[in-house]
Amino acid sequence: MDDRIAKFLTSPVFGVVGASKNRDKYGNKVLRCYLMNDRTAIPVNQHEKEIEGIPCVASVTDLPDDVKSISIITPPAVTEQVVDAAIARGIENIWIQPGAESIRAVEACRAKEINVIADGSCLLVVLRYREAH
Repeated sequence: MDDRIAKFLTSPVFGVVGASKNRDKYGNKVLRCYLMNDRTAIPVNQHEKEIEGIPCVASVTDLPDDVKSISIITPPAVTEQVVDAAIARGIENIWIQPGAESIRAVEACRAKEINVIADGSCLLVVLRYREAH
């Protein structure tokens, strides 16, 4: 496994920015993928109270201190704002899911020496997500 991914996965708790109640959306699948792999994840969504039975926080700045890694599943323009907030919050590892990538966001992470994954790698593939039937 890639060293960057291995480092990302060491976080005791993960933030899922762009989490969605809609089970067809990747923001929901990423959250469920963490749960299926017995990992603790916190959905970040300012419009929802809870997703998959887990209380939401409104923004990256509201995540607890034990969140060291976040997955971002947002449109690229939003990704840039999320990365800025994550840098200010001290997040150490950022996985920008396919479709959420922004060159500016990746460059901002690298400038602050944040472990960033934005090469098309997908958490759902790495953690072997399977749709429950």
